[in-house]
Amino acid sequence: LSIILQVLDDGQLTDGQGRTVDFRNTVVIMTSNVGSQHLVRMTKENRDEIERLAMRELQTTFRPEFLNRVDETIFFEPLGEKELARIVRIQLVRFDRLLAERELTIHLSDQAVARVGETGYDPIYGARPLKRALQKLVIDPLATHLLAGDFAPGDHIEGELEGDKIVFRKAARGAAA
Repeated sequence: LSIILQVLDDGQLTDGQGRTVDFRNTVVIMTSNVGSQHLVRMTKENRDEIERLAMRELQTTFRPEFLNRVDETIFFEPLGEKELARIVRIQLVRFDRLLAERELTIHLSDQAVARVGETGYDPIYGARPLKRALQKLVIDPLATHLLAGDFAPGDHIEGELEGDKIVFRKAARGAAA
């Protein structure tokens, strides 16, 4: 916290070897889960009261000299299914690049994406666990298929939800999306 105070107060940071980094033309965005247990109950009708409770929690967690240097505090509403699906699809883009190196493409059905989203979302921690859910439900099982030689260069892989599991199949030729 004292390092962040140095950045917010002086606009620069000096490390242990005396090197200085200039933060004067920098926007610092910080996130916290402090008070999130209140925010999960937020509705349009109780927003002001919930924000007051969360702010009170921030004030008991962080020292006044830190909070005094924060220009603005923004309280976000809980993520919905649509937002979670977008985050999962964004995370999949990175995986798509790795598959492209093996000349493979993949498409997850909307239901499969929703499954990753619901598994990887926690009302208190937000979407941070999504990467772990993606790893567990998509990347690890697909890696097992790749190691087993189930897919060859040029294949398009479809991931569909069956029960509570995502199942991977080679798409018929011309079915690539």
